[in-house]
Amino acid sequence: MQIKEVAVIGAGTMGSGIAHVFALGGHPVTLVEASQPFLDRALASVAKNLDRQVAKQVISAADKTAALSRIKPALNVEAAKAAQLVVEAVPEALALKRDVFSRLDAACAPETILASNTSSLPITTLAAATSRADRVIGMHFMNPVPMMKLVEIIRGIATSDETYRTVHELTVSLGKTPACSKDFPGFLSNRILMPMINEAAYCLMEGIGTREDIDTTMKLGMGHPLGPLSLADLIGIDVCVAIMDVLYDGFKDSKYRCCPLLRQMAAAGRLGRKSGRGFYDYEAAPKPQTAKV
Repeated sequence: MQIKEVAVIGAGTMGSGIAHVFALGGHPVTLVEASQPFLDRALASVAKNLDRQVAKQVISAADKTAALSRIKPALNVEAAKAAQLVVEAVPEALALKRDVFSRLDAACAPETILASNTSSLPITTLAAATSRADRVIGMHFMNPVPMMKLVEIIRGIATSDETYRTVHELTVSLGKTPACSKDFPGFLSNRILMPMINEAAYCLMEGIGTREDIDTTMKLGMGHPLGPLSLADLIGIDVCVAIMDVLYDGFKDSKYRCCPLLRQMAAAGRLGRKSGRGFYDYEAAPKPQTAKV
């Protein structure tokens, strides 16, 4: 199956980044959000990130103009009906995602592939909200999407070989590198990454080291570009808590128990870069908002 038109549901940090990559790759993209202000902010973010690429001579000014012209904003999921691939990128809430998948199933042609950018929720459970489980797959981009090469592809229990091949080939055509994971909690990336971040939070909570010492150890000792606490701030403390809960609920193993410090910070609204304060302090940032698509 050839993918020409794409729709992205959710225009937050990940959704706008995914739209950016597809548009730059030559695909017409319908970007769907629940309100015009969210769409306006997403389009401004895409334009800003394209400007960065122009400044770094990664793309030309003409490439930027062409990419922006390919993105069509919309305010309801029914606008995705012409797409051959829809990528869902709404907040990490299972009920919300299942609702979006159910609505997409009703709106889109039977052959349309429905993908989720979820970082940890089960693809098989999302597929069960549709009548096309063979055409549902995980397509987990990394943040920031325009820069990061990896796309984690997750096969649900019923995902067909054809769907996998189509998404794999499409990922390569975007200049990304695919890695395939089976549909288990956290997949590959977050099953490995989140326990490290969680353990770093325990080290801080127990006074084993300062935030700077913890991050410096992993950066200079292990060659990581970011320390685990800085990375948690980039990902979002609330997202880290949600993924740890998915791991714990899925495996019922105490090694996946969320660090109380992470949970306390999330409750206090110290979510990292997006709120202006997490393990570190950042420039004032707008209070994060969540819109239902």
